[in-house]
Amino acid sequence: MSAAAVPLDRRGRRRLETIEEVLDIAAAIMREQGVAGLAIGEIARRMGIRPPSLYVYFPSKNALYDALFARGARLVLARMEQVNAELADEQDADLQQHLVGAARGMVGWALEQPEYAQLLFWRPVPGFEPSPDAYEPAVRLVETGTGWLTGLRDRGLLRPDVSVADALRDWTVLTSGIVSQQLSNEPGGTLDAGRFTAAIPSLVAMFTAQYGAPAPTATPAPRPRRTRRADPR
Repeated sequence: MSAAAVPLDRRGRRRLETIEEVLDIAAAIMREQGVAGLAIGEIARRMGIRPPSLYVYFPSKNALYDALFARGARLVLARMEQVNAELADEQDADLQQHLVGAARGMVGWALEQPEYAQLLFWRPVPGFEPSPDAYEPAVRLVETGTGWLTGLRDRGLLRPDVSVADALRDWTVLTSGIVSQQLSNEPGGTLDAGRFTAAIPSLVAMFTAQYGAPAPTATPAPRPRRTRRADPR
């Protein structure tokens, strides 16, 4: 049996609230000025405190990035788990519908949370590497994607000989490419009206052509047998 969580006292709750406030403000700054534009001094200014006070919560700037990476990874994991659960209920959906729904889920999240998308999918901060704890939700995201594609293969929507690892690699290239092009070239575009998000159906069709199970070939109906007429006598 696991031990029950120890309730936090007032000081512990206040500390957690302050940490969340710091992360909220840091995310807002990254959205405004880019991930590399995050500055401890600006966070402190917006909170009305002195910069050294922040080191009580985050001992370094990279520690702050680490917490932001972990938060972003949890957010995208939760979104894709929700999307996959919704798609699993669509028993009559074909492969194209499943893939378009999943692509829209991932790309849509990135457009809603561009600051986290940059930190997770690009390398905008020289020298920063997420810690194993911060990276753990990202590992689970890969596992979720692997399970999703395996399920599509088991249902006969993907070819039975498909390497799920290869399919997942190509799928992440496809979706991250759309995100990168949209955010870098038309950051104000929307999921439904963006210049690059508009390519989701056609790009998914290419993926479907590569990995989708071939359509069953219809068996031609047997031709009726002709009976020979008896020769008149």
